[in-house]
Amino acid sequence: MKGIIIFGGIIALFGLITFVIPSFNTEQTKDVAKLGDLKLQTKSEQTHFVPPMLSEGAIALGLLMIGAGLLTGRQT
Repeated sequence: MKGIIIFGGIIALFGLITFVIPSFNTEQTKDVAKLGDLKLQTKSEQTHFVPPMLSEGAIALGLLMIGAGLLTGRQT
């Protein structure tokens, strides 16, 4: 198997996953104050969205790369 086919499959799979699940959350813990053994911390959660056009573009690019890898493999 050629590397371009594998890489195209990974990109297409990434695009498919982000198309089905377009958002993900990250959580960050920050130290606010520290007094001896006492620590005050805050947790903040942030939601990130992947634009649908980016997902569709990744799917299309992955499929094009798979097609190009298959076509170049036939010419040899």
